[in-house]
Amino acid sequence: MPTALITGASGGIGAAFAIELAQRQHNLILVARSEAKLQQLAAQLQQEFNILVEIIVQDLTAPGATTAVFDAVVKKGWTVDLLVNNAGCGDYGAFADRPLAKQVGMVQLNIVALVELSHLFLSGMRERKSGSIINVASIAAFQPMPYLSIYAATKAFVLSFSEALWAENKDLGIRVLALCPGPTESDFFKAAEFPASLASSSGQKLVPADEVVRDALKALEKNQSNVVTGGFPNPLIVNMPRFMPRELVVNSIAKLFRR
Repeated sequence: MPTALITGASGGIGAAFAIELAQRQHNLILVARSEAKLQQLAAQLQQEFNILVEIIVQDLTAPGATTAVFDAVVKKGWTVDLLVNNAGCGDYGAFADRPLAKQVGMVQLNIVALVELSHLFLSGMRERKSGSIINVASIAAFQPMPYLSIYAATKAFVLSFSEALWAENKDLGIRVLALCPGPTESDFFKAAEFPASLASSSGQKLVPADEVVRDALKALEKNQSNVVTGGFPNPLIVNMPRFMPRELVVNSIAKLFRR
């Protein structure tokens, strides 16, 4: 039975990955800060699907966090066949007006922790010549986004990094996918302090997290390097900037997201 490790597993896309993979008879290692939520999810999945579920309560922005997660997995003797780097956060507002510590923490979680976990677990996958990594990016990865500047920049890194890993490892039997969802049913907008008026005025329907997960796993099976989920207009959003002056794109987004 394969084993999947999922970060940010206590809710949203991470919890949806846990449920879907449990249905597909994967053992799970669930990582997040919220012990109560992880315990509740683990108990539910073990009882319903008769799988093994391990939880690791860890703040991935803390010093040495990723090494602690890796060491815990090694100590338990588990082999990770699928790594889902889902943990991430956003923050709405003009960069200069937002707390610096929150911006740096976003880089630490969205980029540094993802890179470290990818490196730690990819080495074993290369030795076994099998394994998969899903890195959760965003449709925000495809263009700069004023008022979500650090978030979009971190997701652009995730997209570029994941596609490079895909090319480096595909001939070794290892699949790497950048998952780029649009607006999804989760706590993202609340945690990012996104104004409700802007969220509602975008006109985009929030896509259920389980739908995003199923589309991601289909793309992984096809060994795609990236997938944009959520249906129309997301493919339009990610491709239109390629044919427009960059200044026009950035100015348009600034007007859209300004309070």
